[in-house]
Amino acid sequence: MAEPVGAGALVIVPTYNEIENLAPMLERVLRFAPAATVLVIDDSSPDGTGELADRLALAELRVTALHRPGKDGLGRAYLAGFAVALAGGYDYVVEIDADGSHDPKELPAMLALAGTGADLVIGSRRVAGGAVRNWPWMRQAISRVGNWYARTMLRSRIGDITAGYRVFRAAALADLDLANISSQGYCFQVELAWRLERSGHRVVEHPITFVERATGRSKMHMGIVVEALFRVTVWGLFPDRKGRAKAGTVQTPAA
Repeated sequence: MAEPVGAGALVIVPTYNEIENLAPMLERVLRFAPAATVLVIDDSSPDGTGELADRLALAELRVTALHRPGKDGLGRAYLAGFAVALAGGYDYVVEIDADGSHDPKELPAMLALAGTGADLVIGSRRVAGGAVRNWPWMRQAISRVGNWYARTMLRSRIGDITAGYRVFRAAALADLDLANISSQGYCFQVELAWRLERSGHRVVEHPITFVERATGRSKMHMGIVVEALFRVTVWGLFPDRKGRAKAGTVQTPAA
């Protein structure tokens, strides 16, 4: 008999001022991955998102909330969630945005890929079947150029290396030196995927349709873009002195 969808998975949902989006997002996550545990990580949202997370956790045993004292960046929020996942013995760790741009209906397929041997499953906009909806042309251009630049500088075969919808096998995360990761935003996602790829782990891309948020404000700002360009350039020009490990397996779906 097959395990319920989401068994052994911790779904991490970072939040900052997402009070309008959080409840419907969690409802969909638990509908499509009913055996998963959801961890909401809130950075002291002034709009009351953290208080809402606490109320949702009281009403639903599958939801827990972690509160941080202030806005400290996406990367550090995820690292806090990874620590919870590894300490708790979870098998899979999911990254998903709170704003509804990542559709939870893709979770069963992504978790299934992780369950059959993928170390990292990326919900990809840049493979056959993937798409982006409702983004302004400038956001599209920044995303495409940034993704191309990262792939080129890092010699990566991952089609959507900046994507933020992901399922990690917890054992693969444990292989990384998470204590030495300090990047944020796009750059955090690039760094984790690149480290796994270059250390021989198996990366699989699953096509998704990314839909721009309907409510609230994007947390994207120029500082995130500048950080990503700087760090990716340094990594590409000056890889660590231990040298490049063997390339990992990158698998994309058939067209």
